[in-house]
Amino acid sequence: MFSTSTQRHFWMFKDETDVSNARLGANLKYISARGKNMTVAERETHFLNASEEKSLIMSYEYQLRDFCRKFHPPMPRYVIGTALHYLKRFYVNNSVMDYPPKEILVTCVYLACKVEEFNVSMDQFVGNLKGDREKAATIILNNELLLMQQLDYQLTVHNPFRPLEGLMIDMKTRFPTFSDPERLRQGIDEFLEQVFYTDAILIYSPSQISLAAIIHSASTSKENVDEYITKILFSEDQKRLLNLIEAVKKIRVMVRNIQLPHRDTIKALEKKLILCCNPDNNSESPAFKKRMKQSFDDEESFEDGQYPSASSEQVRSMLLGLSEMG
Repeated sequence: MFSTSTQRHFWMFKDETDVSNARLGANLKYISARGKNMTVAERETHFLNASEEKSLIMSYEYQLRDFCRKFHPPMPRYVIGTALHYLKRFYVNNSVMDYPPKEILVTCVYLACKVEEFNVSMDQFVGNLKGDREKAATIILNNELLLMQQLDYQLTVHNPFRPLEGLMIDMKTRFPTFSDPERLRQGIDEFLEQVFYTDAILIYSPSQISLAAIIHSASTSKENVDEYITKILFSEDQKRLLNLIEAVKKIRVMVRNIQLPHRDTIKALEKKLILCCNPDNNSESPAFKKRMKQSFDDEESFEDGQYPSASSEQVRSMLLGLSEMG
């Protein structure tokens, strides 16, 4: 259940400002570490600011969507939703300058496939990628543990798709005066696709987002579901009704205000990212290759019974995430 999930307790933010502050903190932390010998003016010129990072992240969210759309075998939308959750969570607490977004992106999709039990082998997965597939597989496997660590091993994601189906069934059962709720489906699906490119999934519950999708689709189709919301769903809870109305308004505004950065802007930011990224996490750098070799050595030690050490906090996070998945 969402109400008792790690998603609700650890990955929900108060509002957009709260999310922005977390991203700003990650941005400033990276700049402070990598630019400690630079002047303020040099830092501003050399590094990406938080706003530029947000633009890049959005472009990578769309790249993730396009990759998943072309994926073979066809990928269920809840897997795509989970992958987008992982990508957003990762870059709320980390800078795109610290970890290469292209590599983290495909790792998010790969991990989402495993967690959501969309069973594809590594060979099948990298078969959907261009370039050196053996190298891609190595990078994904090397980044998988990093991704899980940054997600605090809290891998279960509650997407809005399941509560949506429950609401559609409920409308058909308890709101018979509204004929064929399925005619709202296209508008609902379009809204839900867009909402994943906002921070709404980090702020509002899956049920609030699914209700916003229904209300939005009904509104754009000149239909009225007010009676269902006010007299059936929340007839005895006016406080929850008022909170829902406010949440729906804000979610719809967030979707309406989506602005994908211009391609030329993204190209310029990509060039800047190459100059200010962390070489230790660049798969082409000697430092990265050394760390990768160490990870393989650790794996061999693990297989030999020499278990690598883990902090009590890591163990706690792993157990919490695994118990929720069970």
